[in-house]
Amino acid sequence: MMPADLASLVPSGRPGLTAVHALFSRRLWRSLVLPLLAGAVGALAQAQTPAAALPAEAQKRSLTEWLTRIHDASRQRAYVGTFVVSAGGEMSTSRIWHVCDGQQQMERIDTLTGEPRITLRRNSDVITFAPESKRAWVDNRESLGLFPELLRTPRNLIPEFYSHRETGVDRVAGHKTHVLEILPRDALRFGYRIWSEQGTGLVVKLQTLDAKGQVLEQLAFSDLELDAPVSMGKLSQLMRNTRGYEVYRPRLRKTTAEAEGWRLSEPVPGFQSMSCHVKEAEAGSDAPMHWVFSDGLASVSLFVQAHDPVRHTRENSMVSGATHSISRKLGDHWVTVMGEVPTPTLEQFVRVLERIRR
Repeated sequence: MMPADLASLVPSGRPGLTAVHALFSRRLWRSLVLPLLAGAVGALAQAQTPAAALPAEAQKRSLTEWLTRIHDASRQRAYVGTFVVSAGGEMSTSRIWHVCDGQQQMERIDTLTGEPRITLRRNSDVITFAPESKRAWVDNRESLGLFPELLRTPRNLIPEFYSHRETGVDRVAGHKTHVLEILPRDALRFGYRIWSEQGTGLVVKLQTLDAKGQVLEQLAFSDLELDAPVSMGKLSQLMRNTRGYEVYRPRLRKTTAEAEGWRLSEPVPGFQSMSCHVKEAEAGSDAPMHWVFSDGLASVSLFVQAHDPVRHTRENSMVSGATHSISRKLGDHWVTVMGEVPTPTLEQFVRVLERIRR
């Protein structure tokens, strides 16, 4: 779970997740609590059914072509399904309704495990309902966390830092799939095994792999209906209906790390700056800052806030499935870095982070 003191830094409206986050976001899908941060716990290693030979047309695709196909499928297909997150002996399940008309995407996610949550999204507008507490969180997400993020990063560097191999075909949730492995070229990132539905490219199963090829976590549809008759009008009506709910809205200001007095003395290989926000209500040089990086597949969130000796008593490291985090004191500030990357990668972010304004 996320350190408690980070809760104030995360945009409100983050107790749920969206369908695109669900299977196609490395930040979000494992998190049924905070789509940029919280992760599932532990590791699940399971035997794989031998895959049949891959069709010739699939073998011809480059890594970028594979990922573009996967990305487009997540934005263009209508579907209904149930997805399961498995990690560390624990399982979380949610139900998804997703629809699109070529320009707008809408979806609904109902959590089936733990406290009930209903999350609805229209493009970047998101609202999450907590029926038991009668609270709702409204959010506007500039980043939807699509997996992969190669179409959103400033440059597609994925082929420089990952290789790929097609390992055959398989069957998941009743659908025939191509099986693709994406392998890191260095020790700064994890690998992935992806099951992509043959006809559409939609990801129906996804595993995150450590350096030894062990499964850190698994995300998969247990049932999936493609081209399902989902009503965009009904989802829109549900999204607008906040009667009886106490509604919370984020108070964030888009900024840059440099404007807040921070920079990286040198880049962490492959990772590009994606966004940076601070809390509007706490504007000023010590306003809590959230800086997001991505290499196109993996994401890292860097949080900086004024050091509080009462809350920030001990530097620490945490591991939760594929999500690692570290917290360190840096001068008069407290820095927490989290991401679906090995701990040494996070340590490198801390080493190169420096204050440029006192």
